[in-house]
Amino acid sequence: MAIPTGENLEKFEDVIVRNAEAASVHVRAAKAAIGAVIFGQEQVVEHALITVLAGGHALLVGLPGLAKTKLVETMGTALGLDARRIQFTPDLMPSDILGSEVLEEGVGGKRNFRFVQGPIFGQLLMADEINRASPRTQSALLQAMQEQHVTVAGVRHDLPKPFHVLSTQNPLEQEGTYPLPEAQLDRFLMQVDVDYPDKAAERRILFETTGAEEARVKAAMTSEDLMAAQRLVRRLPVGESVVEAILELVRSARPGPDGGGLAKSVAWGPSPRASQALMLAVRAKALVEGRFSPSIDDVLALAVPVLKHRMALTFAARADGETITAVVKRLASRIG
Repeated sequence: MAIPTGENLEKFEDVIVRNAEAASVHVRAAKAAIGAVIFGQEQVVEHALITVLAGGHALLVGLPGLAKTKLVETMGTALGLDARRIQFTPDLMPSDILGSEVLEEGVGGKRNFRFVQGPIFGQLLMADEINRASPRTQSALLQAMQEQHVTVAGVRHDLPKPFHVLSTQNPLEQEGTYPLPEAQLDRFLMQVDVDYPDKAAERRILFETTGAEEARVKAAMTSEDLMAAQRLVRRLPVGESVVEAILELVRSARPGPDGGGLAKSVAWGPSPRASQALMLAVRAKALVEGRFSPSIDDVLALAVPVLKHRMALTFAARADGETITAVVKRLASRIG
């Protein structure tokens, strides 16, 4: 697309500002609607919203009972999306996710195969406890997450737009699970860690969820509103200083000279897909907060959730008690 100049540039900027203002109103309404049902998880809600606005997928990591499932259901309603849920188990098959072809007999005894869509043909898919399924079943999501379509029996089937996967995972209970391969982890724009709520939030949970009636989320957007906001995210301007901060951070998280003294702790680091994810995420964060361009503070705030699942530490670093989160924070502090 040609870059506007002169009077055309002013008109272009005016259009961006007007669209951003309208989208920001919708996004704030959706955030408030979700917050009226999900208590004490403000950062989790914001990161999940940022992921969807950026057009990506999120991996929610947390113990049972922290409202991960409820968050996805609530987001589906608030954003006006067709939300579906799959409980991943060791005996789940790829066809249970994608769908399968069935043989039907028509008039005159003619037989034909008909494709029956699986639950993946929704706009917001919750893959609950994704690491409990076998690697073969986990891989059924790879093509869908990256290319927005699936191939069954050699035939391409496009997924509805928008399409997002929000997966959950228990960080402690590992018996009978299959760790997600690096290729699949890289498909997730963010890893969102879900922690315990504080005492005030848990007190509110007690009263709001054990009474005669529970709060119900209301739709704050339509899928068309969401897609308009996603297109806008990709058009928000990004300053050169922010671009340099993204490049410096991602490149320093890889083994090599860019990482300085911390490079010896990193076994493998994020690919350029991480830079792309961070670029989109900081734009989406700015829109969520009602701003029209991201800042370096946005890069610092999203460094850990965007990078932590895209890198690994060496055995020596792990033996010394080092953690990926601590390494990313130290790398981010260099550009702060």
